[in-house]
Amino acid sequence: MEPWLDKFISYGTLERGFSENTMRSYMHDLHEFAEFLKPLGRTEPAAVTRDDILGFLEESRGCGLAPVSLARRLVAVKVFFRFLVQTYAVKTSVADALEGPRLWKVLPDFLGVEEVGRLLAVRSAESADPLELRDRCILEVMYAAGLRVSEAASLRLAGLNLEQGVLRVTGKGGRERMVPLGRPAQKVLETYLRAARPKLDKEGDAPQVFLSRTGRALTRERIWRIVKAAAAAAGITKEVYPHMLRHSFASHLLAGGADLRVIQELLGHSSISTTQIYTHVADGRLLDVHRRFHPRS
Repeated sequence: MEPWLDKFISYGTLERGFSENTMRSYMHDLHEFAEFLKPLGRTEPAAVTRDDILGFLEESRGCGLAPVSLARRLVAVKVFFRFLVQTYAVKTSVADALEGPRLWKVLPDFLGVEEVGRLLAVRSAESADPLELRDRCILEVMYAAGLRVSEAASLRLAGLNLEQGVLRVTGKGGRERMVPLGRPAQKVLETYLRAARPKLDKEGDAPQVFLSRTGRALTRERIWRIVKAAAAAAGITKEVYPHMLRHSFASHLLAGGADLRVIQELLGHSSISTTQIYTHVADGRLLDVHRRFHPRS
């Protein structure tokens, strides 16, 4: 994808006459889009689908981007694909059919409780293989704590407090928050730290919790592949990506009766309006409460 982005710079400045600020903004969004596509294996523009663009926008919204920023990202992708059509890199633009105002009403997709159970079960929590145990631990912790993929990749040993069962997570903008882990995830994490991680951290000085087979910190792309592989092995047919575990975490908490403000704190959202996208899962529970307790229900 990168060669096409380089060509797009010349197209935007020379042929379209975009200002320096506009091009800087477009290129920032398009590089983010290219990073999103890497774990999906979309290295050529012709391989990109409408669902890929929707997934990119949904993940961006889940990371707290405001509607105006989401709209700008969609415009950048649309302009880029029009350029690709003009240069015959693609036959048609998969972005032109997307309409901004309707996109922001799309609810975040999430896994059901049974689907999460299947996803976790494909990797053994007692495996002697350090990589399999690591992968199970990643899945458990991301779901239990509602972590972004970048937060899981950067999670440090210094941020673990297993006695209290909490994690210190560094989120967007360097903001830190404390997140409870839950006993099942804590148990898997303790097993990983004791039985698997020492085999990966051969030098004994890596600060990150999750390591590659060579002892380096895992990349976002590698965690993407771990989640995708687990979903495929679990027979989950929907398009699963790491941020869906975060969506599931919030949706299941809300469905269980958790206060929206508490969920906001756990997710590290700066604004409650970002967290409110999860209120759709409470509809059935609220209807049941209304029917049971309202005198005119």
